[in-house]
Amino acid sequence: QGQLVESGGGLVQSGGSLRLSCAVSGFDLDNSAIAWFRQAPGKEREGVSCISANGFDARYGDSVKGRFTISRDNAKNTVHLQMNNLIPTDTAVYYCGIRTAYSGSYCPLNFDGLYDHWGQGTQVTVSS
Repeated sequence: QGQLVESGGGLVQSGGSLRLSCAVSGFDLDNSAIAWFRQAPGKEREGVSCISANGFDARYGDSVKGRFTISRDNAKNTVHLQMNNLIPTDTAVYYCGIRTAYSGSYCPLNFDGLYDHWGQGTQVTVSS
């Protein structure tokens, strides 16, 4: 069974930056799409960003466009989420998910049920 492990979360002041990482093992990352979703207390899980298997398609939720950047390093089996200009409403648990056997130039971000496996999450807290 494969595994996804998120890291890089923490406490940061408004305007600061964090870089989240998702270490992937036991899955064929070369033929998988990866997504980051987040969930704040009392709210539904929200799509933050995703990247296609070939890296050509990267999508972002409206609330993070222009501030967050997703990237993937298949050689290191890792996907990163660079988060800049953080604001308090970015506070949430961030999860990375993988959609296996999904090669090509598209990644879905509208529904977390399209992803097969998830990590345990990493907490991001932005203070004002």
